Amino acid sequence: MTISPAGMPPPPGESIFPVRFQYDLSYASADHGIKRLVKEHSLNNLTAQYISILWDEGSHKTNVRSFLGEIGEILSGERFSVFTQVMLDSVIGTLRERGNSNATINRKMAALSKLLRKACKMGDIYNLPEFRRQKERQGRIRFLEAEEEQRLFSAIRARCEDSYRLSVFLVDTGCRLGEAIGLNWNDLQDSRSTFWLTKSGRSRTVPLTARVKEVIQIPHGRLKGPFAMHTQVRFRAIWNEAKAEVGLGSDDQVVPHILRHTCASRLVRGGIDIRRVQIWLGHQTLSMTMRYAHLATNDLDSCVAVLERN
Repeated sequence: MTISPAGMPPPPGESIFPVRFQYDLSYASADHGIKRLVKEHSLNNLTAQYISILWDEGSHKTNVRSFLGEIGEILSGERFSVFTQVMLDSVIGTLRERGNSNATINRKMAALSKLLRKACKMGDIYNLPEFRRQKERQGRIRFLEAEEEQRLFSAIRARCEDSYRLSVFLVDTGCRLGEAIGLNWNDLQDSRSTFWLTKSGRSRTVPLTARVKEVIQIPHGRLKGPFAMHTQVRFRAIWNEAKAEVGLGSDDQVVPHILRHTCASRLVRGGIDIRRVQIWLGHQTLSMTMRYAHLATNDLDSCVAVLERN
């Protein structure tokens, strides 16, 4: 017996051949997701919404806020659901017209890229432009010679003992000013200092020199850490007064960050390999540390003997 599609024998009088099947076909879209209209946002809106999520409190967050504020001003409050390549190119072009170096543009674009990636991930915007790193020139790195350090530190000490202690700590650890001021007493253990609040977000630990161990030996009292009595503004004011006194006032590269450069240069010139200097400074990439590689001139001395033999 031939079974019909319904599983029943054919009605009387109807031929069982051919068997005819009837199909009820319906097609569904492969995309069952709900389409959501993406609203338009200004860069200032996105900054206000995500800056405290993406960046910790501190000087870096302050700089980021300034960078994004300037970019928002360039965009004139334009609202968007897609940040186009044309918009990005226009911002970069305007920054360059304002005299920003490629290094400065890269820092501002890094902040913008991080913010837009977050906004895209959260569904506020869709599709991101291609961020290409601008080629940076390797400029001259200024660092203090021993005699300059002695004169500058003496002038600082005459004004403020705490500022002198902080200066010694900065030059012998190579840490950033904000990292030092943010130290807690518990971060100083077993003749080492651990920096938790870093620019890269990655902690690092470095051993302490004898003179650093000496300058952190102060009564704790109610202080959160060895340099908690300081703010960056106060330290920079004392620094600028002291550098003017010792004849360095016209050198715009003699800023507190020069102590980090000085630490790095002394390590390299002392024969410490670049990889260990990178770890000491907490650089995310080796290319950042390679700025100091030219100071390792002693590594090339052996080349002379080879050349002279031929």
